[in-house]
Amino acid sequence: MSVAVGATLLGPETTSTRRRGPRGTARGTARRAEAWAGAVLAGPAVGVFAVFMFVPLLLTVWFSLHEWGGFGPMTWVGGRNYVEITQDPTFWRAFGNTVLFTAVSVPLGIVTGLGAALLLNRALPARGLLRGLVYLPVVVSGVAAGVIFLRLFDPIRGILNQLAGTLGLPQVDWQSDATAALVSIVVVTTWQGVGFGMVVYLAGLQGIPREVYEAASVDGAGRWRTFASITWPLLAPTTFFLVVYSVILSFQAFDSVYVLTRGGPGNATTFLVQYAYDQGFNQLRQGYAAALGVIIYAVVLLLTVVQWRLGRRSAA
Repeated sequence: MSVAVGATLLGPETTSTRRRGPRGTARGTARRAEAWAGAVLAGPAVGVFAVFMFVPLLLTVWFSLHEWGGFGPMTWVGGRNYVEITQDPTFWRAFGNTVLFTAVSVPLGIVTGLGAALLLNRALPARGLLRGLVYLPVVVSGVAAGVIFLRLFDPIRGILNQLAGTLGLPQVDWQSDATAALVSIVVVTTWQGVGFGMVVYLAGLQGIPREVYEAASVDGAGRWRTFASITWPLLAPTTFFLVVYSVILSFQAFDSVYVLTRGGPGNATTFLVQYAYDQGFNQLRQGYAAALGVIIYAVVLLLTVVQWRLGRRSAA
């Protein structure tokens, strides 16, 4: 009887284990194969990231703890570069300029990208051509864009001032006036970024089911009501991505700014990346420039984390 009880208690489990054994082994083998396949496929990307992103970041942190002119031996200074940065008025000016530029250019880029997407999402003649023309500035380098707009904003021979003189309007000194210089940079960056925002928003718009709009039309919702109650809320993840992406880009603005204003007039358009470039390559203070780079990275990382948490909280 004890044998029967033992067979009753252990038999089904043993039988089920034996039955599941080959399947469990097969599943485990399949999962290990998938893990190895994923590692092999991701290996090159991880290697490239480590070589060109992670290693330079560590080297930048290491350089920031030294005083070095780019040639010869380095001198260990610890955190002295960071202390000096906190007491540097030019750094705080560049930081304020970068924050102001971000606060103006990011919302303007979001609005123009969304407007272009809403307009070109309709059935228009030559819609594909118009989309291509709007997206074209994205593939133009920042240096080329700066050169193009430098001809437009030139205070003497620029097209804008010549047109203003022809129309009897006051001319603007785009390079000597601080506000005008910042406006010119915002115009260039918006012109370059509107195409990317348009493409991302077009993808979001085309992902909204048509049935939702049809139901709103049946309920009598107008165009603005439909946009406020359906389109804009459903585009929230797209907008969140564009905001984070645009903030990161704005803190890295350099090429078009360097071509247009060189940070002038009087550091009015000096941004963080340009200040780090000037300290590293013009003043030959590589350690100080590396410390500036670490601070820029920390600020961008902090802003990204804050925006990410706010986005998750609003989504919840």
